[in-house]
Amino acid sequence: MSEEQERGVLVASEAGLSIRSVRDVTDAIGACFGAEGILFTEEDLAPEFFNLRTGLAGEFLQKFVNYRLRVALVVPHPEAHGERFKELAYEHRTHPLVRFVRSREEGEAWLRARA
Repeated sequence: MSEEQERGVLVASEAGLSIRSVRDVTDAIGACFGAEGILFTEEDLAPEFFNLRTGLAGEFLQKFVNYRLRVALVVPHPEAHGERFKELAYEHRTHPLVRFVRSREEGEAWLRARA
């Protein structure tokens, strides 16, 4: 178990989790119960996640909010994925459950802090 997991932060890549489909979202939610939250990096997310027309990002965000689970998404340059994705990331800059952050360290710190 990694140091982050001992503190209650699950790192998706270390747990063998990635988001390629809606089914993966359900698997990730199941894996993070009991954790303070889960951290995904850009590499853990399918290209379809960044194309908002696919609905994958919306489904992902809605499920985590519905289950009241905290998730940090490390996307250093959201503007690289288009204007709509940049706006989505900006809108979540102060969200209590979902945050887009620029570094893993920033994401881990936010997840360890109690909202």
